[in-house]
This record gives sequence, structure tokens and C-alpha cells, in this order.
Amino acid sequence: MFTIIGADGKEYGPVSVEQVQTWIAAGRANGQTKAKREGSAEWKPLAEHPEFAGGSTTTPPPPAVNPVPPVPTGPVDPKTYAADLIARAPKLGIGDTIGRSWDLLKGNFWPLVGVTFVVLVVQAVANAIPLLGILASLLLSGVFIGGLYFYYLRRLHGETVEFGDAFAGFTLAFVPLMLAGLVSSLLTLVGFLLLILPGIYLAVAWSFTMLLVIDKKLEFWTAMEVSRRVITAQWWRMFGLMILAAILGVLGLLLFLFGVFFTLPITIGSLVIAYETLCNPPPKA
Repeated sequence: MFTIIGADGKEYGPVSVEQVQTWIAAGRANGQTKAKREGSAEWKPLAEHPEFAGGSTTTPPPPAVNPVPPVPTGPVDPKTYAADLIARAPKLGIGDTIGRSWDLLKGNFWPLVGVTFVVLVVQAVANAIPLLGILASLLLSGVFIGGLYFYYLRRLHGETVEFGDAFAGFTLAFVPLMLAGLVSSLLTLVGFLLLILPGIYLAVAWSFTMLLVIDKKLEFWTAMEVSRRVITAQWWRMFGLMILAAILGVLGLLLFLFGVFFTLPITIGSLVIAYETLCNPPPKA
């Protein structure tokens, strides 16, 4: 695990070697970027660390910038946008994704566990309100989920994160997240009622919808379409990842009820990392 100093002078991390390599490939870090290994107080250029020595870091690209992927401007055509992502995205490695999620949890254990617990409790309380609970469940689920994903994504990027960022869905993209959660849930339910297989397909294919809304600022239907197209290109890999993540969640419940608050961050982190892999791929060389 490494922490780097961005061009803005802020610290980003700790993150895995793979994440730093992603930033290097995207031109967001280079051989001269100051970095320190987790547990060490010594800052030195990335090129002087064995993990990055001898690679592309020895010839610095343009100065590194804040390692946050760009947000599209103007109207987005889902087909064209998704096609570009599909062409650049690597194969999703199930084991690697789970491993990176574990690294993310280890580097941010109590913040991720605590935030996940609080968001789930607040959501459960909102859903339990008499009469209004059903409405809250239908309209606010996407908003809660989007904010929680946003918090994980910012942790993954090594940004400075505040507790309130976990509820950013209420301030950054309330209406699109509400509509995305409502429409995707209803259509997935219809898919399950008509035939189980379409429901399973849609449940997996729309997994990135909330992240695309809050991260890329896409309209809800555009986000649903981009998610569906990108995931369909590697649907079985994504399905396998979600099955494995679900198994971890079940184990957390079976071994010890509150264990789910330790396994659930791995599940959420895995989905966020899969999104980062497929929807924020490095540019073509």
C-alpha cells in the first residue's frame, strides 16, 4: 500500500500497487511523484520504489493531476460512450477485484465499516417509518446507495473524504439517483415476474447505474444504458464477482450476525473497484 502526493500538494492513499499503476497509466502520476510505503515515514519518488522501478515511471509524463477521472460534458450518447469504455477496459479479474477490495478495507478499515453501518441503519430507520416507510424504500434506496458508493469511490481514489460524503446522494444527484433506483428496481422486478433470467440479467447489468449517476453526472436512463452495455460485454465475469461477493456476505451473517458489517464493505468495495476497472479505464496508448 502506498500514499502519494498529487500535483495539488494533497496526499492520496493508502492505495494498492495496482491502483498506483492505474494512475501512472492514465498520466495521473509519474516517476517523480513523491510516495511513501504504508508504515514508512520516508517520501521518495515512485521510480525509487522497487515496485515501480524500471517501468514507464522512469520517463515522467506531464505533471500528475488530481487522480479523479474526468466527467463528460454535454449530452452523452449511451451507445457511443459505452463503446469507448468497452474498447479500453481490461478483462475484469474476479480474484484480483476481491483482493483489491480487501486491500481497500485494510487501509480504511474503521471508516468503511463505520460509514457502512451508519448508512444501513439510517436507511433501515427510514424504511421502518409507518406508512412513509414503503415510499422511502422506493424513492430513497438509490439515493442512499449512490452516496455510499460515492464514499467508497473517493476512498479508492485516495481523496480526502468526510463522513458526510456517504450521504452525498441527497445533495449531488438526488433526483437522478431517486429515478435510477425506482425505475431500475421496478423493471428488474418485472423481469423476475415475467421470467427469472431477464431479472437476473438486469440486476447484474444495472449494477453501475448509481455510480455513473453520481460519479459521471449522467441522467438516470443514460446511466442505466451505459451500465447495461458495459457490463453486458463482460456479464459473466461480473455475475461471478457478484456471486462470490454475495457468498462473503452470507458468511458474515452465518459466522456472526455483525460479521456482515465486515464482509459487506468487501462486497461494496468489489463492485466499486469493478466499476473503476470497466468505467474508468486508462486512455489508449
